[in-house]
Amino acid sequence: MLSHMLYKKENAIDILGFSSEEKVGIYKLTGAVMHYGNMKFKQKQREEQAEPDGTEVADKAGYLMGLNSAEMLKGLCCPRVKVGNEYVTKGQNVQQVTNSVGALAKAVYEKMFLWMVTRINQQLDTKQPRQYFIGVLDIAGFEIFDFNSLEQLCINFTNEKLQQFFNHHMFVLEQEEYKKEGIEWEFIDFGMDLAACIELIEKPMGIFSILEEECMFPKATDTSFKNKLYDQHLGKSNNFQKPKPAKGKAEAHFSLVHYAGTVDYNIAGWLDKNKDPLNETVVGLYQKSSLKLLSFLFSNYAGAETGDSGGSKKGGKKKGSSFQTVSAVFRENLNKLMTNLRSTHPHFVRCLIPNETKTPGVMDHYLVMHQLRCNGVLEGIRICRKGFPSRILYADFKQRYRILNASAIPEGQFIDSKNASEKLLNSIDVDREQFRFGNTKVFFKAGLLGLLEEMRDEKLVTLMTSTQAVCRGYLMRVEFKKMMERRDSIFCIQYNIRSFMNVKHWPWMNLFFKIKPLLKSAEAEKEMATMKEDFERTKEELARSEARRKELTERLEEEEEMNSELVAKKRNLEDKCSSLKRDIDDLELTLTKVEKEKHATENKVKNLSEEMTALEENISKLTKEKKSLQEAHQQTLDDLQVEEDKVNGLIKINAKLEQQTDDEGV
Repeated sequence: MLSHMLYKKENAIDILGFSSEEKVGIYKLTGAVMHYGNMKFKQKQREEQAEPDGTEVADKAGYLMGLNSAEMLKGLCCPRVKVGNEYVTKGQNVQQVTNSVGALAKAVYEKMFLWMVTRINQQLDTKQPRQYFIGVLDIAGFEIFDFNSLEQLCINFTNEKLQQFFNHHMFVLEQEEYKKEGIEWEFIDFGMDLAACIELIEKPMGIFSILEEECMFPKATDTSFKNKLYDQHLGKSNNFQKPKPAKGKAEAHFSLVHYAGTVDYNIAGWLDKNKDPLNETVVGLYQKSSLKLLSFLFSNYAGAETGDSGGSKKGGKKKGSSFQTVSAVFRENLNKLMTNLRSTHPHFVRCLIPNETKTPGVMDHYLVMHQLRCNGVLEGIRICRKGFPSRILYADFKQRYRILNASAIPEGQFIDSKNASEKLLNSIDVDREQFRFGNTKVFFKAGLLGLLEEMRDEKLVTLMTSTQAVCRGYLMRVEFKKMMERRDSIFCIQYNIRSFMNVKHWPWMNLFFKIKPLLKSAEAEKEMATMKEDFERTKEELARSEARRKELTERLEEEEEMNSELVAKKRNLEDKCSSLKRDIDDLELTLTKVEKEKHATENKVKNLSEEMTALEENISKLTKEKKSLQEAHQQTLDDLQVEEDKVNGLIKINAKLEQQTDDEGV
């Protein structure tokens, strides 16, 4: 079974145009990433420095990647970092090395995956413009573990955004459609708005914003990040809570109230995870790897060493300007995904967990009902039953269901699709409460459209049966007519044969048989004379035809020369047309790409504008505080000056009194 699957995979890779060298490179890098996960490190005695706990796994990974395993381990445990204008060796502890190995494995797999996607898209690309597409989005479900970190926050935030999209599509847009179509409908608020939790995470001064801000400060720690979260959100947002300590569970620093439940998050290591730096010493080894695919994947990576080796300041600047945190890249990709989803007509498939013990055949009814309730499925069923989930344009309805009662629509006079649909539906035996007429569409209750389809199928069966009966009757009548003609022909032949048999022995008939050949010779002489006349006439026509043929031949040669010239001109015009068509296709692709970049830029500008607004509000607030502090400071200085004047006056009075006392003593 496995060999068969491998054969199919090999065949698919070959069909997609990958060379044998690239195919081997894909297998090697995939195996190397798997070996990366098995690499172990330990702490040196009396030091925090990490060292390899065995080199067997590293040797396998290095062999697959075309690297020297000793240099790779040295780069992992003691990478070279730039301090000022010089490079120094930096010691790494076990946790730092483990994080570095994970980041490198993820980077290798990500770059290889994106490269394969690009190659496959190029192979399957077509120059024809795309009007429609079918996309399948499959994401991880909502995650609530005993220990929840940054990965769980990203996954749960994605689920929040998609659930909000589902709620908006099912409950808001559905009811707005009724209002837009002029259908009587009382708006129902299902209480499924998740904006508060989403804004808490992604808006300016939200969790991601504060996390990215902390990543910019070298001295920031997990504690400072936690304190900023508490100062900004604790007590101000109902979705942000302080977790209650629980025995036997991992420490939690804050809790978020998601649509699927409250999740306790541990922020340990979030700053390092969000920066997700690659070990540039090992990346430098990747760029010099003997495995061409690996060196190609990292050929455009602008690291510290690669940027400095060129001696140009531009390279170092490019690295700094291109730095993006994991959360920023994640939000940008999520915004692009949501933009694509909003431009589609979505269909939703809900996957539910039957039990938390992963036991087959066991159904936890409370758990399933909780998921249905949290995911909005129950409310979706409710609005489908109460509303009109099925709808179809009037023109399409008229064309498809006219067969149910064609006589209801008058022939020979113009009637618009809406009136025709109303006449057709009113003439059919269905409940009037099961459908509504909108401005452009006819809406149906759940199940009615299926009933109409069944009625249409029954009508088609009846019509097809009648048509088949008529066709069979016609064919049999044609066959019967041929049989009657054959019978009459047989009777005629039999009659003639009997008559001949009766007269063939008559004397006059014998005389006729003897004279008949002589009659043919006389007729032959007449035919010969006629043929001579025809021959002379044909000879004259042949001469005229020969002259005409010669004339037409000369004319044909002239026409062929003109045709050759026209064909050459046509070929030149076709080449120009093909070139222009290719240019148009390229321009259309460029336009599509620019429009997507424009949408992404607009989203980024919008986010930056919101952040700028928040910062301006903070600046305004701080300016007011500064002004009030300056006024208080000035008031204090004035009060101090008054007090100093009083003290100076008292000192003078005291000196004067002491002088008087001394004079009196003398």
